[in-house]
Amino acid sequence: GEALEVNREVNCVTDFIHGCEDQLQKLKKQKEKGLLYGIPISIKDHINCKGHISSGGMVKFLGQVKEEDSVIVQVLKHQGGIPFVKTNIPQTMINYDCSNPIFGQTLNPLNPQKSPGGSSGGEGALIAGGGSILGIGSDVAGSIRLPSSFCGLCGLKPTGNRISPPGCSDSPFVLAVTGVLGPMARDVDSLALCMKALLCQEMFQLDPTVPPIPFDEQVRLRGTPMSPPAQQQR
Repeated sequence: GEALEVNREVNCVTDFIHGCEDQLQKLKKQKEKGLLYGIPISIKDHINCKGHISSGGMVKFLGQVKEEDSVIVQVLKHQGGIPFVKTNIPQTMINYDCSNPIFGQTLNPLNPQKSPGGSSGGEGALIAGGGSILGIGSDVAGSIRLPSSFCGLCGLKPTGNRISPPGCSDSPFVLAVTGVLGPMARDVDSLALCMKALLCQEMFQLDPTVPPIPFDEQVRLRGTPMSPPAQQQR
C-alpha cells in the first residue's frame, strides 16, 4: 500500500512482483527463519525475476520475460526476504538522472522539483518516500551512492564480484569498472544485515565465481572515530 502511494507521487515503481503473498505464506510454514524473514525488498529494474522483464528502460527488451530468478533474488528468498517491486532506472542505466521513454521520469520525494539521482533512482525515491525499507541497487560510477546522497539514505557499493551479478543479459556496454549490486536503506545497520544475509553458503553454491568470504561485521566497528587518548597512542 505504501509503495503504491509513493509511486503515485514520484513514479518510481516499474512492476509489482506477483506471487510475493504466496511466498510469505510458504515462509510461515518453514522451520528455519532466514536473516531477512518477512522483510519486503524492492529491487532495481534490471535484476532478473522469473516471469518479469528486465527492461533497462529500453523498448527492445519489453518482450523478453525472464524464465528464472537471478542468484541474488534466489538468495534473498532463501533468507526469508520478499522481493515485491521492481524500480525505475534511466535508459541504459549509465546516467545520473532517472528517466526513460517507457516508464517516464522519477521524482525526488524530498523535493519533486529535483531528481532522485541515478541510476538506482527508483530505489532511492521509493525508500526515501517510505514505500520500502530495504532495496537492492547497482553501482558502476555512483549509481547507488548518488541516489542515496540525493534522497538522504545509506547505500553501499561492495567490492567488485562480491555479490553475484543481476542476471540481465545483452548489456549495451562493456565497462572497465565492475558494476556491482548493493543494498540501500535508511540506516547502516540495515545495510550490514543485508550484506550478512547475502554473503551466505547459498550464494557461494549458486555462483561459484563469487569468493566464499562471509561478511565481516568487525569492519563497521573499525570505522568508529577513535577517542583522543587512543589517537595519541598511535
